[in-house]
Amino acid sequence: MKIAVVGATGNAGSRITSELLDRGHHVTAIVRNVAKVPARPNLVARQGDVLDAPGLAELLKGHDLVVSAVHFTASDPGKLIAAVKAAAVPRYIVVGGAGSLEVAPGLKLFDAPGFPQEYLAEARKGGAFLDLLRQETALDWSFLSPSAFFIPGERTGRFRLGTDQLLTAADGKSSISFEDYAVALADEAERPAHPRRRFTVGY
Repeated sequence: MKIAVVGATGNAGSRITSELLDRGHHVTAIVRNVAKVPARPNLVARQGDVLDAPGLAELLKGHDLVVSAVHFTASDPGKLIAAVKAAAVPRYIVVGGAGSLEVAPGLKLFDAPGFPQEYLAEARKGGAFLDLLRQETALDWSFLSPSAFFIPGERTGRFRLGTDQLLTAADGKSSISFEDYAVALADEAERPAHPRRRFTVGY
């Protein structure tokens, strides 16, 4: 496939880009600084501004799929969605956040006691992005939330998938490596299983 990754040099975006390239896809890395994009076969770097919906739409045209891997507080979900729709790209996968996952019936992680204050704005903005996507009737979207601890690690290819509830391991820890998250996202890109739905990945 021809896939555009918006935010391709970030922690998640760089691993997703690498995973997609390793699987033989053609990737357009849309970033603020093209100098940060490493040279690889089938990889093209394009400078783009996520707050410029018309300009972003032009960069997205002709792709089979768009992956959004940008910080929620540094972007506008309405503009991102508008750009994907204006470009007539058939599918959109968003690197979501863990904050909007449920830790108990009706209780989201970002509303739970002890949620770190420094991550609250980003988490709530991610929840708002998901709410906006859920109102979309035409766009084929998926929103992949990581586990609570989203960290550098290994590509094991061994993980669990869930829906709207936070996944925790037997030891009570909720985590996923950037590398395994990228595997789960690339799997969804190749074999869509969560159309117009949020899902999550964890150990």
